[in-house]
Amino acid sequence: MDTPVVDAAAVLAQWEAEAAAHRARLLPPGVARPDQVEGLSGLQFFQAIFDGHLPPPPIGETMDFLPIEMSPGRAVFQGTPLLRHYNPLGTVHGGWIATLLDSCVGCAVHTTLAASKAYTTAELKINYVRAVTQRVPVLRAIGSVIHVGGRMATAEGRLVGPDGKLYAHASTTCFIFDAS
Repeated sequence: MDTPVVDAAAVLAQWEAEAAAHRARLLPPGVARPDQVEGLSGLQFFQAIFDGHLPPPPIGETMDFLPIEMSPGRAVFQGTPLLRHYNPLGTVHGGWIATLLDSCVGCAVHTTLAASKAYTTAELKINYVRAVTQRVPVLRAIGSVIHVGGRMATAEGRLVGPDGKLYAHASTTCFIFDAS
């Protein structure tokens, strides 16, 4: 599949502006208390994070990524590949890429869940298409739900640069259960 022709500089500027706007609204990283999330659907939970009422999870700070968009069946995260994410081969470690993709596909599923439901990743498959280095200024992981049933859900994700290039893609199966 050919990479679409895009104005990478304009896309990069837009992505950086969106990320700055989101960072400005986010609380310091933390973990919400059970009483803070009780009665919230998955989508309401993410909206509370975006509105600055609940803290974003600490993994985003650790791994240098943040949520950008949550809508029904869709989740977008933006990450900045840095030297501290490198493996011994001089590229970004596949685990960083996997974490970013796991976040977007899992949260895409989470956006569809009722207040009384939770999920966990049962399977994650990643296809690495090209190496990631610091020469790629930012990446977006875009997750979309394929199917949500009573006990299982599937989603797919794509990791792309501002130039439209695909760096990796993933699929997940999530186990859905009653929250308690």
